[in-house]
Order: sequence, then C-alpha cells, then structure tokens
Amino acid sequence: MLPLSLVPLPADVDVHGGTPFPLLGAGVSGDTDAADALRTLVAARTGIALPEGDDVVLAVQDGGPAESYVLEVSAAGIRVTGADAAGLFYGVQTLGQLVRRDGERWVVPAVRIADAPRFAYRGVMLDVARHFHDVDTVRAYIDRAASLKCNVLHLHLSDDQGWRLELRSRPALTATASATAVGGAPGGFYTQDDYRAIVAHAASRHMTVVPELDMPGHTHAVGLAYPEITEPPVVEVITEGSAPVAGEPYTGIGVGFSSLRIGDDATDAFVRDVFTELAGLTPGPWLHFGGDESLGTSAEAFAAFVSRASEIIAALGKTPVAWHEAGAADGLAPGTVGQYWGFVAPTDAAPRHARAFAERGGEVILSPADAVYLDMKPTADAALGLTWANGPTSLERAYAWEPASIVEGLGEAAILGVEAPLWSETVASLDDIDALAFPRIAAAAEIAWSPAAGDERTWESFRARVGGLGPLWTTLGIRFPASSEVPWRT
Repeated sequence: MLPLSLVPLPADVDVHGGTPFPLLGAGVSGDTDAADALRTLVAARTGIALPEGDDVVLAVQDGGPAESYVLEVSAAGIRVTGADAAGLFYGVQTLGQLVRRDGERWVVPAVRIADAPRFAYRGVMLDVARHFHDVDTVRAYIDRAASLKCNVLHLHLSDDQGWRLELRSRPALTATASATAVGGAPGGFYTQDDYRAIVAHAASRHMTVVPELDMPGHTHAVGLAYPEITEPPVVEVITEGSAPVAGEPYTGIGVGFSSLRIGDDATDAFVRDVFTELAGLTPGPWLHFGGDESLGTSAEAFAAFVSRASEIIAALGKTPVAWHEAGAADGLAPGTVGQYWGFVAPTDAAPRHARAFAERGGEVILSPADAVYLDMKPTADAALGLTWANGPTSLERAYAWEPASIVEGLGEAAILGVEAPLWSETVASLDDIDALAFPRIAAAAEIAWSPAAGDERTWESFRARVGGLGPLWTTLGIRFPASSEVPWRT
C-alpha cells in the first residue's frame, strides 16, 4: 500500500526510498504565486517560514496536459514543474500533503510524481440560499476545495427562501427577498463587490465560479419582489416541510411548489435582465439556470421556459447549465450542459434526460445524490444533514462509484466532470460545512481527478490515505469529524 497520504491519488507515484529532504532552512524560488501558496501551507503545517533560495524550485513549463505537474524530491532539493499555473498550484498542494515529521525534523520523502486530472470539471457546490453564508465562509470553502484539486465553485444563489445577489437592474430582489432563511435564520446577500471578491479569490486558487439563479421553480422569493411574474404556490406537491403563503417569506424546506409565470412578456424581460447582468459580473464560461423540481408546472410550460432561458444565456456568449430535468425539453440551446443528480442506480427518466444534453452537443456533470450530495447525513445519528437520497451516505459509499457507469450510453468523452453539492437546509456555519463535507469531499475529489483504475485506487488505500491527512487538516483549521471509517493518524 502506498506509504504516502496523497488525496486525490496522483496518476503516477515513484517512491525512491532515498534520503528525505529537510525543510528547515530550505529556500524557495520561482513562480511568486506558487511560492506564496507553499509558504502559507508549510507555515500552517510546521511553523517553518521558508525564505528565498534555490532549494525548492517552482516553475511553469509548457508542454504537458492542462493542469498537470511533475514533482521531484531528493535529498538535494525539490522541483515542482507545472504545465500551467494551475498545474503548478496543484503540485504545491501535493507537496504540502507530503510534508511529515521525522523525529524532531520536518521532511519531504524522496519521490517523483507525474500527475494530471481525469476530468476537466471538478466541482463543489455551496447553497447560500437556504442558509446564507458570508464572503469569508465562501473563501474558506474555496480554500478547502482547492487544496483537493477541485477547480469549480458552483454557487446556488437563489431559492424559495431567498435571493442572494445584488442586481442593479432588479433592486427589489435584494431589497425585499433576501432577509430570511430556513427556520427563520437571518438572510443576507452579496453586493456586486462581494461577488467580485468571491470570484477573484476563487481565481487565485484556480477555481471558476459558476453562479446559479434557479428557475422557473424555486422562485418563491422572486414573488416577494415581483409578484406579477410568479404563480401562486402549488402546496399539494410538498412532501416535506411547511406550506408557503403567497407574498410571505418562506422559511421551510419544501420543494417544487413555486414557478415563474411562463410565457408572460414580463417574465421574459426578467430572465433577460438577470442573466445579462449576471453574465457581466461573471468571467467564467458557465451560467446555471436551475430548471429542477418544477413539480407544479406543466411539462409543456416547463419545456418552453428552459428552452427560452438557455437561448438567452447562449446569446450572451455563455454556456447554459441546467439540472437534468431540463433535458426533457427539445428546444434547449445546442451545447447546454446538463447536471445529473439522480441516483447511482437510476430509478426514473433521469438517465434519458441526461443523455439528451450530449445528443445536442453538450456535456454532462455527474452529481449522483446518493454518492456525492455532501448534505446527506454521513451516519444515521449525525446531528446535521438529510436522508432522502437512499438514507445516510457513508464515506465508503461516497467513494464506491464510477462516473462512466452511471448513465448508460453516456460515453466518457461526454462527461464534463464531477461535482459534489452541499445544500444548506441544515448548514448554517463553516463548522457545519466542515462537519458534512469532510471527509467525503475527498472521495469526490479523487473520483474527479484520479485515474479510474490502479493498484492504489481502492477503498482500503483511500481510507488509509485520508487518515494520514488528519494532522494537515487540523493545522489548516478544518473541523472535520473523526469518521469511524477512517484510521486517523495523529
């Protein structure tokens, strides 16, 4: 078994077994951003401040696959070479995981690693609508995800409970629809400067922000600001949580009851306004328009809406993204990306709807709810989380799935990547995020990054490698639960 605590598992690891490299007194040179990232990581882990010098060399060198890197360690020094700035950053994260104690010293074992990602899209989602999370919390989650080589942050910015982004074309959204959250918790919203700060922080960690404004369903909060473009709640579709009242803030967790007024000119103007402004604020290529759980909306009206929304986004020069239900519509803009949230063993039309995106020139993001929904309880007695996705999701279950086998007929070339969503019905703080995301976020990261097969691409290897990361996560301030599935190293 690999003696190194590396997650996600690199593509190729050669442990030399030679004399390790001592960190104390070592100097760093090369790429400034990568050097700063390494200094921060080493200082947090060891207390050692790395000065300028040529012992550790960090460089970008064209030629390899995107986001790839080579890391070489010997007694004489360390060199990390990235094919691009992102690859160099990921090489630094691997180097940080290699740091370990040797008696009174901090050392890096002699090793050569050549690594590259399996999928281009390796995402996490944070729902800031059910419970609002401030900029500092989002920054902290970005740091956690980036350390595991995730490169996308999907922000769920609107839902029945609140609208969380300032849009100057529609000021009533934050003036009247942002103040509350689930259970009566305080709401909030991001100013445009706040949003730019999140985007900039993500970019500094080589992560792209994918904003989601969910529609036509999940729009009760929109009705508080613009009642003329929303339908009355369809309360009979709610299977859990309290019933909504038109014109009053909703603080329950029921879904499926709300809808925009489809086919109305005022609704079309609203959709154009919000996505035009969102596109101007978002440098990344993707805008997510939701399109899920419109349980009280007719199939015909739903299809007309998601087709129109995708056309509006495509006309803005962005790639539309929607949850898999939108694949039922024949008129989606070509190239629209679908996000599958069905189960690992599908039980309904979800696979057919997911395949439809690929058949129209798009790709698919895989987020099977009973494997990578981080808001599911990890154990039956966990204080936080839900259980609707086939009950509690253990770490082993989060690890034991293969993206290429989820949707029959969907080739790997049509899989954009993997995303682990964290819905926030029970998640009100960074501590709550840590309690549900860790260590299962590591499973999602390995599935998205690492080769599908290999001697170390096993549950037993993974749980041992995760256990070795406990000291690093602790020094980074991550309040992870000590899962009984993992042999934690102290």
